[in-house]
Amino acid sequence: MPTNQSYRLFIAEKPSLARAIADVLPKPHQKGNGFIKAGNGDVVSWCIGHLLEQATPEIYDERYKKWTLDDLPIVPEKWILLPKNSTQKQFNILVELIKSADQIVHAGDPDREGQLLVDEVLNYCQLPTEKRKKIQRCLISDLNASAVEKSLEKLRNNQDFIPLSTSALARARADWLYGMNMSRVCTLAGQRSGYRGVLSIGRVQTPILGLVVRRDLEIAQFVPKPFYEVYAILQTKHNETFKAKWQPSEACAPYQDEEGRVLVKALAENVCQRIQGQTGIINKVSNKKKELAPPMPFNLSALQIEMAKRNSLSAQEVLDICQSLYEKHKLITYPRSDCRFLPEDHLKQIQGVKSAIESNCPELQTAINNADFALRSKAWNDKKVEAHHAIIPTLRKVNMDSLSSKEQAVYQVVATQYLAQFYPAYKYAELQIDVDISGGKFISKANQMLNEGWKVLFRSKNYQTDNEADSNENNGLLTKLVKKGESVQCTDTELLSKETQPPKYFTDATLLSAMTGIARFVKDPEIKKILRETDGLGTEATRAGIIELLFKRQFLTRQGKTIRATQIGKNLILSLPESVSMPDMTAHWELQLEEISKKEFSYQQFMYQLNCSLLTLIEQLKNSRLKIQS
Repeated sequence: MPTNQSYRLFIAEKPSLARAIADVLPKPHQKGNGFIKAGNGDVVSWCIGHLLEQATPEIYDERYKKWTLDDLPIVPEKWILLPKNSTQKQFNILVELIKSADQIVHAGDPDREGQLLVDEVLNYCQLPTEKRKKIQRCLISDLNASAVEKSLEKLRNNQDFIPLSTSALARARADWLYGMNMSRVCTLAGQRSGYRGVLSIGRVQTPILGLVVRRDLEIAQFVPKPFYEVYAILQTKHNETFKAKWQPSEACAPYQDEEGRVLVKALAENVCQRIQGQTGIINKVSNKKKELAPPMPFNLSALQIEMAKRNSLSAQEVLDICQSLYEKHKLITYPRSDCRFLPEDHLKQIQGVKSAIESNCPELQTAINNADFALRSKAWNDKKVEAHHAIIPTLRKVNMDSLSSKEQAVYQVVATQYLAQFYPAYKYAELQIDVDISGGKFISKANQMLNEGWKVLFRSKNYQTDNEADSNENNGLLTKLVKKGESVQCTDTELLSKETQPPKYFTDATLLSAMTGIARFVKDPEIKKILRETDGLGTEATRAGIIELLFKRQFLTRQGKTIRATQIGKNLILSLPESVSMPDMTAHWELQLEEISKKEFSYQQFMYQLNCSLLTLIEQLKNSRLKIQS
């Protein structure tokens, strides 16, 4: 232990961050047991993830060792955190350092979890009020020396982050209460039907399983229906031809499905006969020039989705690779970010990042040469950046041979997305022609690229936008545009017979996309609104782990690239009350947790509402029989 009477203690979340902090402190350094002492007397120590964990129910009362319905719900009156056995040694070292330090700097990761992780150790030490008030907060999202030095120059008072820590505490305790009580009641209900395993329930994992089960059932129960589309082949006065698609009128509604597709072939055949050889009149010509801004830099979910599409990597693989690129190689910024914006102060580092990419990825040299580094995309916005920013390359240059092929692939994708910020918008012309033929409405759409812009970086990818999605009816624009009021001749017709298609099984990419865009799976407009304003199901840091947990519990399985529910997973979801497997509850939680972090909602209100809903669910399940086995 340090022998000097007063010293400043930095507490990092992990040893890698501790080393990065120590590297910028005065030398010589003295390596101690669980800490590093700098030449100026400063001491750096670290957690190893969570050093403390929630006590198990039997710690509160010995009788909870046996699972019985009469004891549920179990709600601690006073919460107990205990040191983990696996990290007890480092915990003891850190506690002694905290107690003897004159000044403490909290250097947990820059997110809700990182805030709580160090705060709970500080709280455990029961520091005097004056010492607690002096604790400072250091937010580090880049482990390279220059970035760490800048962070050390911008220390804030840790008191500013109490609401964030309270929000994380509420989530951790709520997850414990909900998961432990619901798992016990469901396991006991399963046993009454002969199931001998543990049925793990979680406020995020179970709705995710519900998503997969409902998709699998929808596919299994899908019955394809034929439908029909009619196209008119039209000739202009300049002898150019184009195709226009028939738009059924309201009178056709009885012959259409809920998506407006025509289900009766005779109706489509009748339209073909009616317009063949007839003259049509141009009712409207719209020729709009549009542009599409470059895609924003990545947050973790967006990067996981991208790498699942490109390289078939699982969410957990991408997270592990990103952690390695951040901690070991120091090539990217903090990866567990939910933000896609960058601080304006970063503008000063553009040339440095460009130089690093140039050195690390020679294959991106052409992309760098063609970039305009004077351009400013909407990514730079201080108002959109809180504790951490988007994932981008750092200033570090390394020998890329030291990276695995997957690490190289992820780095290159992150670098390419960063370079896209210095390319102009993709520009295109969108043409729409409305034609009246024998009283029927026909529409032709076509797009024409005017300036490839940033899309030149992604030629191998399909970056089709919503605006472009309907443009495949024509191969291009007419060389001589028609005008409103002009006549065209219907020289031929096409009747296309198609079949409705079932939804596709989830993959790593589409399941992550569903989790981040969960609002589209919810009918209640109020819940939809909440979910659009939050980050969906789970957080950037937890999504990969939750998906992996569902595989570990044997609720999910992989078939090729697809993710399917097992029979146990299906039976569980079908046996549970619908509210347990829907995202509505977690939507409310996330909204309230966000409000707690902004001091707009209280911890007490949140926990009271949770306990009330938990009691209702347990009473509902106590007398049920969950039929898990086939």
